[in-house]
Amino acid sequence: MSTTPPVLAAELALAWSDIQRHHPELPDLAAPESLIGESSSACGTELSFERLLHEAVHGIAAARGIRDTSRAGRYHNRRFLAIADELGLDHAEEPHPSSGFSLVVLRPETRRLYRPTIDRLAKALRAHTAATATDTSKSFRGPAARHGSSGGGVRVKAVCGCGRNVRVVPSVLAQAPIVCGACKEPFRIPEAAGAA
Repeated sequence: MSTTPPVLAAELALAWSDIQRHHPELPDLAAPESLIGESSSACGTELSFERLLHEAVHGIAAARGIRDTSRAGRYHNRRFLAIADELGLDHAEEPHPSSGFSLVVLRPETRRLYRPTIDRLAKALRAHTAATATDTSKSFRGPAARHGSSGGGVRVKAVCGCGRNVRVVPSVLAQAPIVCGACKEPFRIPEAAGAA
């Protein structure tokens, strides 16, 4: 059980290398562990290959010296969108009022190109989820650390029906429910913070 995080980190690094084969200017992933656990609502709330490709867009923007976000990393601008297009990601026609063009999805041809990588990473993610589902004491730092900000507010713990938890800014949770992929219940902020 204790070996799962290093295995997942290794799979993330391997998937990143697969992206680098198609986009050589993408810098190395310094800390794969930073993508596990807590997530930035602007960059995606669930770890997947699609989110990894989203993070690769940020990596290429950084390598090119392009400012692809504003508002402490929450708003993804048209420069982000242009690089996302290069990496095979589709997007909505109009930007979201608070996160811009952050909601990108894999094109079918991109999904075909990376199918073995997607399958391998999904298997590692399932194993990681199974190994850590009963251990709620684990806490990881995620993409918010990259932006040097909590993303516009103090993050608090929200819990779903099966006991999994995420850190979220209350105003983000108020915009729309965030639903647990395991139990399909929405995450809610506990009324009384009894636990320290």
